[in-house]
Amino acid sequence: LSAREEDATTVEAEAEAPQPKGISAVAVLWTFGKCLGALLPVYLAGYYRVSTSLLVCGMMVYTGWKHAREAKEARLRSAIQFLNNEEEYTSRSVSKIKRELPAWVNFPDVEKVEWLNKVLQQVWPFVGQYLEKLLVETIAPSIRASSNHLQTLSFTKVDMGTKAMKVVGIKAHTENDKGQVLLDLYISYVGNVEINVEVKRYFCKAGVKGIQLHGMMRVILEPLIGDVPIVGAVSMFFIQRPRLDINWTGLTNLLDIPGLNVMSDSMIMDAIASFLVLPNRLVVPLVQGLHVAKLRSPLPRGVVRIHLLEAQKLAAKDNYVKGVMAGLSDPYAILRVGPQTFTSKHIDNTDSPKWEELYEVIVHEVPGQELEVEVYDKDPDQDDFLGRTKLDLGIVKKSIVWFTLKDTQSGRVHFRLEWLSLLPSTDRLEEVLKRNESITNKAGDPPSAAILVVYLDKAEALPMKKGNKEPNPMVQLSVQDITRESKTCYTTVNPEWEEAFTFFIQDPRKQDIDIQVKDADRVQTLGSLSIPLSRLLSNSNLSLDQWFQLDNSGDASRIYINTVLRVLWLDEERIPSDVSSNLEAGLSKQLPQHSSPHPSFATEGLLRIHLMEGQNLVPKDNLMGGMVKGKSDPYVKINIGGETFTSQVIRSNLNPTWNEMYEVILTQLPGQELHVEVFDKDMDMKDDFMGRLKISLKDIIDSQYTDQWYTLSDVKSGRVHLGMEWVPTASESDRLDQVLQFYSRQSYQNKAVPSAGLLFVFIEQADGLPVKKSGKEPKVGAEITLGEMSRKTTVCDRTTSPQWNEAFCFPVQDPREDILVVKLSHTWTLPIGSLVVPIRELLSEQELVLDQWFHLDGASPESQVLLRAELKVGELIFSIYPSPAQQKPETDTVLRSSSVDAPPVETITSSVTLPEDADIKETAAEVIEEKVEELPSPAIAQPPHTSPDLSFASEGLLRIILLEAESLVAKDNKMGGMVKGKSDPYAKINVGETAFRSNVVKENLNPVWNEMYEVVLRPQSGQEVNVELFDKDMDKDDFLGSRFNISVADIIRSQYSDQWYTLNDVKSGSVRLILEWVPAVSHNATLDQVMQLQSLQSYHNKAVPSAALLFVYVDRAHSLPFKKSGKEPKAGAELVFGNTAYKTKVCDRSRSPQWNEAFYFLVRDPNEEMLIMKLSSAWDQPMGSLVLPVRELFSQPQLVLDQWMPLDGALSESEILLRAELKARDHTHTQGTITIVYILSNQLEIWSFPLNRHSEQPLRTQKAQSCQQMSECCVPWFVNTHIQVLQTVPNQTTKTILHTTYMFILQGLLRIHLLEAQNLVAKDNIMMMKGKSDPYVKINIGAVAFKSHVIKENLNPTWNEMYEVVLCGNSVQEIKFEAFDKDLDSDDFLGRFSVKLNEVIRSQYTDQWYTLNDVKSGRVHLVLEWVPTVSHSDTLDQVLQLQSLQSYQNKAVPAAALLFVHIERAHSLPLKKSGKEPKAGAELVLGETTYKTKLFERTSNPQWNESFYFLVHDPKHQMLVIKLSAGWDQPMGALVVTVKELLAEPQLVLDQWFHLDGASPESQLLLRAELKILESKMVDMISSGTLPCAASGCGSGNGQVKLSLSYASQDRQLIVIVHACRGLLSQSKDGVDSYVSLMLLPDKSKVTKRKTAVKKRDLNPEYNERFEYALPADEIKLRSLSVSVKNNSASFRSRDVIGQVLIELAQLDLISGVTEW
Repeated sequence: LSAREEDATTVEAEAEAPQPKGISAVAVLWTFGKCLGALLPVYLAGYYRVSTSLLVCGMMVYTGWKHAREAKEARLRSAIQFLNNEEEYTSRSVSKIKRELPAWVNFPDVEKVEWLNKVLQQVWPFVGQYLEKLLVETIAPSIRASSNHLQTLSFTKVDMGTKAMKVVGIKAHTENDKGQVLLDLYISYVGNVEINVEVKRYFCKAGVKGIQLHGMMRVILEPLIGDVPIVGAVSMFFIQRPRLDINWTGLTNLLDIPGLNVMSDSMIMDAIASFLVLPNRLVVPLVQGLHVAKLRSPLPRGVVRIHLLEAQKLAAKDNYVKGVMAGLSDPYAILRVGPQTFTSKHIDNTDSPKWEELYEVIVHEVPGQELEVEVYDKDPDQDDFLGRTKLDLGIVKKSIVWFTLKDTQSGRVHFRLEWLSLLPSTDRLEEVLKRNESITNKAGDPPSAAILVVYLDKAEALPMKKGNKEPNPMVQLSVQDITRESKTCYTTVNPEWEEAFTFFIQDPRKQDIDIQVKDADRVQTLGSLSIPLSRLLSNSNLSLDQWFQLDNSGDASRIYINTVLRVLWLDEERIPSDVSSNLEAGLSKQLPQHSSPHPSFATEGLLRIHLMEGQNLVPKDNLMGGMVKGKSDPYVKINIGGETFTSQVIRSNLNPTWNEMYEVILTQLPGQELHVEVFDKDMDMKDDFMGRLKISLKDIIDSQYTDQWYTLSDVKSGRVHLGMEWVPTASESDRLDQVLQFYSRQSYQNKAVPSAGLLFVFIEQADGLPVKKSGKEPKVGAEITLGEMSRKTTVCDRTTSPQWNEAFCFPVQDPREDILVVKLSHTWTLPIGSLVVPIRELLSEQELVLDQWFHLDGASPESQVLLRAELKVGELIFSIYPSPAQQKPETDTVLRSSSVDAPPVETITSSVTLPEDADIKETAAEVIEEKVEELPSPAIAQPPHTSPDLSFASEGLLRIILLEAESLVAKDNKMGGMVKGKSDPYAKINVGETAFRSNVVKENLNPVWNEMYEVVLRPQSGQEVNVELFDKDMDKDDFLGSRFNISVADIIRSQYSDQWYTLNDVKSGSVRLILEWVPAVSHNATLDQVMQLQSLQSYHNKAVPSAALLFVYVDRAHSLPFKKSGKEPKAGAELVFGNTAYKTKVCDRSRSPQWNEAFYFLVRDPNEEMLIMKLSSAWDQPMGSLVLPVRELFSQPQLVLDQWMPLDGALSESEILLRAELKARDHTHTQGTITIVYILSNQLEIWSFPLNRHSEQPLRTQKAQSCQQMSECCVPWFVNTHIQVLQTVPNQTTKTILHTTYMFILQGLLRIHLLEAQNLVAKDNIMMMKGKSDPYVKINIGAVAFKSHVIKENLNPTWNEMYEVVLCGNSVQEIKFEAFDKDLDSDDFLGRFSVKLNEVIRSQYTDQWYTLNDVKSGRVHLVLEWVPTVSHSDTLDQVLQLQSLQSYQNKAVPAAALLFVHIERAHSLPLKKSGKEPKAGAELVLGETTYKTKLFERTSNPQWNESFYFLVHDPKHQMLVIKLSAGWDQPMGALVVTVKELLAEPQLVLDQWFHLDGASPESQLLLRAELKILESKMVDMISSGTLPCAASGCGSGNGQVKLSLSYASQDRQLIVIVHACRGLLSQSKDGVDSYVSLMLLPDKSKVTKRKTAVKKRDLNPEYNERFEYALPADEIKLRSLSVSVKNNSASFRSRDVIGQVLIELAQLDLISGVTEW
C-alpha cells in the first residue's frame, strides 16, 4: 500500500508541477534577466579589481556542485525507469503466458491442441487455395482503393507455401449461451509465403517472401442441433487486429523504410480487417436451411458509447527556432474498434485539449474486442505521434477513466465509457430518448436510442430489363443519411443475397428504412419499399420477418426481409478491472543463419534384425536326474553397438518360433559385431546357456540383406534363423507411400513397427531466452522427444544464449504422423519454452532438410533456437519378408528374398486360413495367454483397426484369353474312317484347383473361341496353367492333345504374352493363348481408362474383364443382440458381392465373435457395385447387416477402409470390425499396348495399339498365314487414331473440364457402286415365247438396306448408282446382294451373292463382276471401296474434283469427309419462363441429316455424352447447327459451327466450350467435332482417265486392260501383272477368245514377247498372270511396253488384234508401283 501511495503522490506532484505555457513577454524578460545576473559578478569583479584566482576558485566550487547534482538526478531517473520497466515486463509475461504455453504446462482455461495442428497441416493446401482467392479477389481491390498510387497493383504470383498455421493454445468459454460453443484460438503463422506484386503504373515488380501473423481468432459453433453433425455452422473471426510482419523482397524493400513500413502494413491490415476482423465473419454452414445472414451478422452483444473528453500533458512537438523556443502541439485522436474508425477534430496550440466528443461502437464479442486510441499532432506535412493506449471493451460497464499514453514521454487521455445493453422491448424507450436530449456532442451526431439490424434474404419474380433480359439485381438500404449497398446477383430474377446491415437509430418513432432494388448499373429501378420503424415498435420482440410486396415492380415481385430493432439502455453496473498494455523490445544482433554440424552428422544407418525361429536346440530341462529327456524354454539375447534386445520366452519348445523384429541405429565403424546368445529360462537358478554366434556388421552392410540359418557354437546342436537388413536411405520421399504400405502388412510378435526412415537432429544454440524470476540467467538444457524416444543435451552454464552443438538420431515410423518436440528448461525443472516440428514439414523441403531458427512457444517473443532436422527415408531392397511358416525346416538351404524375378503364386478359390498360419496363431495365442496370466486386465479394449495376416491382399489377377486353334486332329470320321471328318473341339484349362471349360465349336478343325477367364492367385511357387483339348462326342470325348504346362512365374515375369502353343501327344495342332498378369495399384487414377477399355472388349463367353479386386478381412464384432430365446448367438457372416457369396465359420456362442477370415471379390464396375454383409445366428436368425458401396473406398487413403462399422437392423451399439481394400487394375501393359480382338467371317483378327503419344498406327499381331492375304497398308476399319486417349489420365486438380474425354472408334465408310448386270434370267415369258425381265437389286449391310431403280425389259441392265454407309462395330460380316424381277404381284427372284466385308477392307478397292447364285445365269458388275480417312486436308481439292467428274443415276453425291460429333455437356443454361430448370435436349442438323439427343432431367447443367456422325459432301460450305431447347418446345440457345473452321484446326479437331447464341452470356456447350477426309483411290484414277464405268459406257475404244507395273531394285527386275480386261469389242454373239500379248520395245528379235492364257467367250476376262523382265535400272527409261489384246479365234478375214496400248516406262513411278486401267 505504501508503494502505491508513493506512486500516487508522485503522479499528483507531477500533475501540479509548473509547466511552460508558451512564448510570452514575461518569459523573454525573465530569460534576459537571468543572463544579466550571470554576467554581473564578472563585471563587478573587474570593476573592483578582484583577484582572478578568487573567481576561478568560485567557478570550480559551482561546477563541482552542479556535476554532483546532475549525477544524483540521473541515478534517480534510472531507478524510476527500471521500476517502470520491471512492472511492464511482469505485466507482459503474465498476459502472454496464457497464450504461449510450453507443451508440458497446462492451465485450466488455456490448453494445448497438438491434434488440431496435425489437422491444420493436413488441410493446409486447401486453406492455401482459399487464401489465394482472398488475396486476389478481396484484398487486392481494397489496396487499390486505399491509395491513388496503387490503383494498378496486381498479384502476379500467390503461393501460400507449405507451412501451416499453428494453434498455440485454445480457450473454451463456458459462461456464454448454452446453445453455442465459443472457443478462442491463439494462432501463430510463420509461413514460407511467396507473393509477387506488380504496379504497372510505375513499372515496379516486387514481392513478399515470408509472412508472420499472430493473433487470437474466435470460433463459434452454433447453433447446436440434435442431429448429426450436432453443430449447424462454424463462424470464425479476429476480435482484434492480428499482428502482421511481412518480409518484403525486391523493390518492396523500400517499404521497410521508417514511415513507409507503417503505411504499407496498415493498409494491408485494413484490408484484412474489412474481411476477417469484427464485425466481419467467415461463416461455414454445415447443414441446410440455416439463416446464414444471421450467423454472419448476429445481433451485437452491446454498444459502447465513448465520450472522448480531454487530454493532459501531451508532448510538445511544435518547437521554434530549431528547438530553442519550446512550443506546443495541435492534438487530435484516432479511435479504432475493429474496422470501425473515428477521428476527432484537432485542437490548435495546446497540450491539454478538450474534445468532448461522442462516438458509438458496436461490440460483437466480449471479452476480446479492444478500443485502440492513438493521438497525433496535426502538421501541414506529416503528423507527429503523441502516444497510444488500448483497453478491452469487455470490462466496460460505466467508467470514467484516465488512460496513460504509451510509447511517449508523457500524456494521458480522459474517457467516459458507457455500456449500452440491447433491450427487445420499448418499455424504456421514452426514458432513453429524454436522456439523450441532455447529451451534447461537439462532433455533431446526436446519441442513438436504438440499433436496427436488417437481414436481406432474397427476392422473387423481379421484372426483366429492357430487351427482355434478366437483370443483375442489387439492393440499396437507406436510413436517414446513411446508405448501404448489397452485393450483386447476376442474371437472375430470383436473387439470393443473404446479407445483414446495421444502422444506428436516433428516434425509431420518426425514422423509416428505404429499400431500393436496382440493376447493377444503378439506373434502372426494379422495385422499391419503405418500412416505417414505428411498425416494428408495435410488434412483439421488435422484429418483422416476412415477405414484402415491392412497389413500382412486377405484379408478383416481392422481397424477403427480417428487420430487428433493439433499444439501447445504459447499464448502471460497474465491473472494475485493470487494463494494461505492454511494450515489446528486443535487441538485434548478428546470428548465424544456418547450423554447422560436424561432417559425420547424419551418416548413421539402420540395422533391422528379424529373429524368426530356432531348430534342434539343446534340451536343458531334463527330469529325474537327466534320465528322462525334457525340453527347454528358450529365449535370445542380441547385442550390438551397446544395445541389447531380449526376445520372449517360448515355453517347452526345442523348435521355437519367435517372429520378432529389432532395430538399432549404428555408425559404420569397422570391427563391430552382432552377438547372439540363446538361453533356457529357469525359475529358480541361473538361466542355462544354449549357444552363441557372432556376425560381422561389415558382412551385413556389404550384402545389405541376409536371410540365413546360423549354427550355434559351443553346444552340440541347434541353429537360429535370422533375417538382417542394412536399410539403405535416401534424401527424397518419392517411395514413402510404397514403404509405408509394405510395412503396414507386416506384424511381429513383439509388436514392433518397422521404421520408415531416420531423423537426424542437430541442436546448435538458442538466443534471447528469458531470465529466471530471480533475475538470474538460466542453466539451459534441451530435451528432444520423438514418439516414445527422448534424448537430453548437456546443461549449459548460466546464459540466455546457450550453445550445445549436439546431434541425435531417431527412428521414424510414419513421417506423416510423427512429431518432434524440443523442450528447453532450467536444470530440467523450470520450463523455458518449447518447439513442435511435425516431421511431415520436412517432406516438402529440399533434400528433406530443415535448417533454420525456430521461435519458441511459451517463451519471450525474441526467444529462438537454431536447429537442423534431416530426414532419411528408408528404401525397400526386397519384395517380401519370408515368414517362418513359409520356410521348410528340413533343409539347410540359404533362403534369400532379394529381387525375385518371378514371384511364386498360389491359387485362392475361397477364404481358407493356411495351416502354417494357424500354427503361428496358436503359438501367439500361447504367448498371449502367458501375458494374461501375468498381467490380468479387467477390461477388454477393442482394437481400433484389424490385424490381418501378412499375406492379406497380396493376390494378383491372372487373365487367360483362349483365342483359337488350328490344324486339330479330325476325330469324327465317317464310314469306318474311309471318309475323313472333322471334330467338335473344346478346351479345358486348369490353374491349381481352378478349372475352366470353353464352349464347343461344331465341326471345325480351326476353331475360334475368343473366350476370357480370370483367376486370382497368391504368390506361391510351382503354379502352372494346364491346357487340354477334347472332341465332344455323345458317349466319351476324344482326346485332341495332351496337356502342356505354362509356368505362372514366367507369366508374371513377362506380364503379357500372346503365343501359339503346340499340342503334345497328337500328330498336329496348336492353340493360341493370351496370358496376362494384371498389375494392380492402390489408387483410382486410371479407373476411368480401365472402364473405357472394358467397353472395347467383348468375348463369346460373355465374360467382362475385372476393373479391380476387392479384399475383405472380417475381424470381429461386438455387442451383437441376443437370440429370441435369450441365449447368446452362434454368429456367422455371409458376404455377398454381385453373384459371388462367401460364408465365414460359425463361432461359438458369444456376442463378440472373432472370425479373422479373409475373402476377395472380382469388381467389374466399382462405381455401381456394393458389398453386402449379413450376420445371423447359425444362418437362420438375422442379427444385422452392412452395405458398403465400393465407391466409398475411392475417397479413402490408398483405397483402404479399416474401421468399426455399425450394423443395420441390430442394436445401436452393435458394430463389426472390417477391412476393405480395393486394388484397381492398372490399364497399361508392360509392352505399352492395348489388344483388341474381333472376328470377321469366322476369322479371328487381333490388333495391338501402342500406348504412346507419337504412334497412332496399330500393330497387327495376326498369324503370318493371314497376313499374306491382306495388303500391307490395311488398317482396321473400326479403330480411329484416338486410342492414345487411354494412356492419359485426366487432370483432377481443376474443377473445369476443358475438353471431352470421348474416343470415336469403330467407324468406316463403305462405298458401293452398282454399275450393270449381264445375262440375267428372263422371267417375263409370254405365250411360250422367251421374254425379258424388269430387274432391280437389293443390297443389305447389316440393318442398312438399299434398293436400286427398276430397268424395264432388259437382261443386261445398266444402273450406275452409288450408295454409301458408315459402319460401326464388327457385327456386320457380309454384304448381301439380291436381284429381282419387278412384277405387279410378286417379284421374281433373279439370283443372289454375298461379299465378305473383310475382303473389301483388305483390298480397299475392288472393281469386279460377281456371278449370281441359285440361278442359271447372270452376273453383276460392282465397284466396292473401303474408303480410308485421314486427319488432314491435303487431298480435299482432289476429292471435290472427283465429285464433279462423277454422276450417278440415283443423283447420289460421294461424300468428301465424315464429321464425328460428340456432345458432352452444357452449363449455366437459362431457366424456363416459369422459373423452373429446363429438361434440356439438343438437336444436331447438318444438311438434310438430323439427330436428337435424349432429354435430360431438370437441370441447368445437363450431361448427354452422346455421339453422332454426318456425311459431309462439301466441307467448305456446309455447317453444323445445334439447337438447344427445353422439352423440344422452348428454345434455349443455338450454336453454328462451319465445317470450314475444322480445316484450319490441328488434325481437323475442334474440342472446346462454345458460347450459345440466344442464351445467357455464361451459357456454354462442351463439344468435340472431328473431321475425317475420305481418301478415295479413285482420286488416282482421274489423271489416267480410268474411272469405273459400265461396259457400255467405257468410251468409244475397244475396251480396257488392267495392269500393275513395278520395278524390284534388289532383283533388278521389271514386274508386269496382267489382271483383267473389260468391255472388249466382239463381232460375234458368243463373245471372244482373248489373250494379252506383251513386248518391250525396241526389240527386233522379239525376245521379250510374253502372252497370257486364252480366256474363251468372255468380254470381261480375268487373267491375273505375272511376268518378269531382267532389266537394269538405267535401261528402264529407254524402254516402252507394248500391250496388245488379241482374239485367238479370229479367221483370216477378221483382225486378230482387238486393241493395243503403248506405255512409256520413263513416265511411271515404278519404284512405288502403279496399278491402273
